[in-house]
Amino acid sequence: MKQYSCTDYRQEMILLSLKRRLAEAGLNEDERRHLEEQIRKLEAEMGMH
Repeated sequence: MKQYSCTDYRQEMILLSLKRRLAEAGLNEDERRHLEEQIRKLEAEMGMH
C-alpha cells in the first residue's frame, strides 16, 4: 500500500479547489473548459481514472 504523503494531500486540496471553482456561477465557457481539463489531468496523475 502506498504511503500517504504531503504531495498527495496537496493534490487533493488543489482538486477540491478546482471543483469548487467549477461549481461557481458566472463562469464563461473558456473558464469552464480550462477548469475541467485541469481536473482531468490532476485526477489522472492521482490515478483516479
